[in-house]
Amino acid sequence: MTTTDRWLGAADATLRTLFAPPQAARAYPAQEPNSPGAALTENERRLSGALMRVNHVGEVCAQALYTAQALGTRDAALRRHLEAAAREETDHLAWTRRRLDELGDRVSLLNPLWYAGAFGIGLLAGAMGGDRLSLGFVVETERQVEAHLAGHLDRLPAADTASRAIVARMQEDEARHADHALHAGGAPLPAPVRGLMRLAARVMTTVAHRI
Repeated sequence: MTTTDRWLGAADATLRTLFAPPQAARAYPAQEPNSPGAALTENERRLSGALMRVNHVGEVCAQALYTAQALGTRDAALRRHLEAAAREETDHLAWTRRRLDELGDRVSLLNPLWYAGAFGIGLLAGAMGGDRLSLGFVVETERQVEAHLAGHLDRLPAADTASRAIVARMQEDEARHADHALHAGGAPLPAPVRGLMRLAARVMTTVAHRI
């Protein structure tokens, strides 16, 4: 594809992520009851909704990151790898959106901002350090997301088996994405960069929890 083709593809992916109903290729992980969320108290429902909104934002950012990195690389094999990972992240996007709907909650109002920031970071990582640094950024991102999801499993109400099943499946996928990026040649990131990534993630999760 030409550079124009790739940019048009990235624009299409952006519009689909932000404005089109996501379609999952894999089965919904939750074995849902007839009335999803009915067994939860109001406080539990609100907590689950806030946590799943944060997870949905994470998947919006993942789409942006993979799209930007696929756009920036000239390695066709690496582009296919990133696009395959993005397709799995689309499943996560669909699952978290569906669960938010079941809980009667909403996505973050700042999703376009989160997407733009992650897209810019993905482009910058590839432009400054090439494919190895770009893959290293994927490794670190996915490791941090994996730890973040583990924290959500600790916080989600025990009665919310649907959300817990979704988060557990997502955690497995993120760990696999990190392993694949590492084996593909991802370079370790400097400690200050990892620290900045954790700080940015903390800001995002704090704000998305409410907005």
